[in-house]
Amino acid sequence: MTAGRPGEELGGEVPSGTTLREVLAQDEDGVLRLLLAPAGQDDVVVQGVIIGVEDSAGPYDGHMVLAVGARLDDVRAADVVREAARRGAVAVVLSGDGEGGDGGAPAPVLDAARRAGIALLSRARWAEWGDTLELVRFALALGAVGSRDSLAQGAAGGGLGMLASMAARACRASITVEDTQFRVLAHSATSADADGLRLSTILGGRVPEWRVAELRRSGLLRTLWTSHDVIHRAADGDDPERLVVAIRSGGEVLGSIWAAADGDRLSPDAAQALRRAAEVAVPYLLQHRLRGSTGRRRQAHALRGLLLGEGDHHSHMWSLELAPDVPCAVVVAERDRASGSTAERGLRALALQASAYRATARVWRESDRLTVLLPVPDGDERDAPNLARELASLAADMPDAPAVWAGAGSPAATPSGAADSYEEALLVVRALREREARATGPGHPGAPADRSGSVDLRGPDDRQGPVRHAGPGDLSSTVAVLRVLDAIRPLWDRHGGPVHDMIATDLAAGGELVRSLTAYLDAAGDMSRAARRLVLHPNTLRYRLRRVRERFGIDLDDPDTRLVVTLALRLAETDPPAREGLERP
Repeated sequence: MTAGRPGEELGGEVPSGTTLREVLAQDEDGVLRLLLAPAGQDDVVVQGVIIGVEDSAGPYDGHMVLAVGARLDDVRAADVVREAARRGAVAVVLSGDGEGGDGGAPAPVLDAARRAGIALLSRARWAEWGDTLELVRFALALGAVGSRDSLAQGAAGGGLGMLASMAARACRASITVEDTQFRVLAHSATSADADGLRLSTILGGRVPEWRVAELRRSGLLRTLWTSHDVIHRAADGDDPERLVVAIRSGGEVLGSIWAAADGDRLSPDAAQALRRAAEVAVPYLLQHRLRGSTGRRRQAHALRGLLLGEGDHHSHMWSLELAPDVPCAVVVAERDRASGSTAERGLRALALQASAYRATARVWRESDRLTVLLPVPDGDERDAPNLARELASLAADMPDAPAVWAGAGSPAATPSGAADSYEEALLVVRALREREARATGPGHPGAPADRSGSVDLRGPDDRQGPVRHAGPGDLSSTVAVLRVLDAIRPLWDRHGGPVHDMIATDLAAGGELVRSLTAYLDAAGDMSRAARRLVLHPNTLRYRLRRVRERFGIDLDDPDTRLVVTLALRLAETDPPAREGLERP
């Protein structure tokens, strides 16, 4: 795929290219990292950008190659660099930060670039190839616009806002610059004679839905998205005369510019001025789109790094705009993985709720999980559990939405300690899910009393269903047990023994003995109560326990054996394959 010079269709004199220094100067978010430029940044002139190195056999003369699929530490990386240079590329971008060598690139890759005389760059780990493409397109478009007239010069000094003001003077009209979703990106000053539609559009930040529907019915939107001309719309009652033109980068529509005559006639050369304004607007709309996507991804990368304890904490806090001394807690909301198409919409709604709860909250959304880093300036320990309750309540109120469990971790004194709060929040969610499964699984009719003595799995009315939110103090005993189980699982998996053999053999046969043992131990050895849970006669349960002793040599009267059996059963309950065996009829 080739993305050529965005300025070629703009008309007028087009610069011969954009230097590598000029490209990097527009990289505000650090999407690219320069590793080597043998000829110097000012002597590398980029004429266009090409995606991939294996999609064609044509030349790459003067282009920057985005080597999709090739990493710096890939054994093929040096060959990719040499092939790009052989076909005339002036720069090549590979993904990731390799190990070793100067600037983080392996020595063979650097040597290949140096010998071939080609600039070598890497894409930041948090960025995507689309971000890289948008950055280069923006830089090329900015160079293509040039500075040959006042509109281009004004935009260079003040961006879209200045462009809108200068276009308004040239057209003798009010100007709005909108993206393809009809959101207002910039507008000129509004006169006292401005029509109501313009005022509501500016105040609302977007064109009203009824107006968009009207433009769609009239066919104007179809004309706008398919035409390269300035479209004229005559005055109609209170609706003043308007001109509109699409903002295009090659064949892609980025947005539109609207000119409305406010109490005056449009200037004779308004159409020409508006057409030039659309040309000048191209790089700024590309920049706007780039900033939105890279900003979200950079924050997601920083939040992930902070929660997982990866990378530089200070850099992550700067990216997240967090004060280094503000206390923070983490809330995790996890959906039922077996849910259907409504799950994604549900997580989006929960993300909006978290952002509305506190503007400084930072949200990381995955396919099955929503994670919220919540600044708690006053250190209130119930702040994060309150958000967990709101998220669980919202999920429960959404029709046909999947089950969602929300857990909060303890507040950390600073964002640097958020990883501990995150780990605890994940354990709280696991505790909620596993306790609910234990309460409703085979041999467990109804909800047992909470082992920590602080929360019941059901609401005040059984019809309300289980409570699916908690803070760290609500399930402290269960969370402690989960920590122990996680610590001993590797040891348990490595060693055998009678209990290990009994559980593996019985699960393969349907899990009858495992369910019986679980009910017996949960009932603290009360044979009658355990039998009632299993809907068995007590003598049947006694027979099963006798089989455990006779077949596997497991003596439940021995306290050490009971402890090992209890831990083994809990490990089996928290192991997905084992749980599946237990839940089979």
